[in-house]
Amino acid sequence: MYRLAILTISSSGARGEREDTGGQAIRDKLPPPAYDEVRYEIVSDDAGIITQRISEWADSGAVDLIVTTGGTGMGRSDVTPEAVRAAMHREVPGMAEAMRAQTLRFTPMAMLSRSVAGIRGHTLIITLPGSPRGVGECLDVVLPVLPHAIELLQRESVPEHPR
Repeated sequence: MYRLAILTISSSGARGEREDTGGQAIRDKLPPPAYDEVRYEIVSDDAGIITQRISEWADSGAVDLIVTTGGTGMGRSDVTPEAVRAAMHREVPGMAEAMRAQTLRFTPMAMLSRSVAGIRGHTLIITLPGSPRGVGECLDVVLPVLPHAIELLQRESVPEHPR
């Protein structure tokens, strides 16, 4: 079982003015028993708060995977990629590249995605769009590699790659 944290980034959601459909879409794609939701929060589109929450959760040792939803577009308030990069120790660009490449088959708007993926300590972090459809399409791309990626981060010695 992998310990999952969901961070929804939405100023209107943090004020209680909007339902968190992106967070629910993450739950739907990463259900128990494989994923155990251990943290959940809705925060405003504030880079400092986002960086702080990602850092706290990853540094706690209680989370294997942090998935965010929202704030990855091109709007003025979309600060998630920059905030998450500030918390990361290393990027995993192939995950974000694969999500964009695959979702481009469904919509040309995928070109506008600024989603990132990376590592802080032993925690994998993935940023996703705010729409439930975008969440589902992006998670479908990375789902096959999530267990191996998380297991690599939990080990000191790396086994042979699965084929």
